[in-house]
Amino acid sequence: MSWPINDFKALETGEVIISNEKLRLSTVDCGFLEMPSGKLIACDPFVFLSKNDNPFFQVPPGKYQVLVTLADVSEALDGSHLREAYASLIINPEGKEITRKVLELTHDGKPSGEILNEGEYFGFGVDAGTACFTDALSISRAMPDDKESDWNDDIFDSGKDDSWFEKMDDEEHIREGIANIELPLATKGENIIIFHSGWGDGMYPVVGGYDSNGNLTAVHIDFFVLPQPEA
Repeated sequence: MSWPINDFKALETGEVIISNEKLRLSTVDCGFLEMPSGKLIACDPFVFLSKNDNPFFQVPPGKYQVLVTLADVSEALDGSHLREAYASLIINPEGKEITRKVLELTHDGKPSGEILNEGEYFGFGVDAGTACFTDALSISRAMPDDKESDWNDDIFDSGKDDSWFEKMDDEEHIREGIANIELPLATKGENIIIFHSGWGDGMYPVVGGYDSNGNLTAVHIDFFVLPQPEA
């Protein structure tokens, strides 16, 4: 399924006008994500992440920069109201993105063959206002057994300085609402990059960007913050 059917502004900066609405875009460098298996997970980490059997999309193993595109939606464009419009995993920083399509994350990494109706799209659900990028192998080997450990009490909201909630709230880390976190049992830099999901809960598509030769250059999450342009 090609994407989008409207303007797509991931990684752009400066003022844009869509449907007579002016916004200012900027990007935040979230650091690098270790991808030892290339099995890319995009999900709500506080609700849907598990130690094994997470849906994923296969990318080449490597270490990739993650950027979040912020949209200033304040009337004065004074930075008083920022929302995460896109999150992007940069596969090839030199690649020129020409086309895009929605990617399907599945438990075996293969397309399901499901036929969508008009207006439907593949995506992942968010119930805690948060999304992430991480690697399936990193999670399986660097997170404790979720049957023996309560991740919420022990990791996410432990009350300690290294809890994921504390990292998300730390303005000095990256910025409030974004965190690059080393996993609890990491031995090789295994990590997860977490960010607020735009306006909050919903169903969001994972979008692949491709160059003129059909090579994947980036993977984006579209949080539907930018207004839909008029037909």
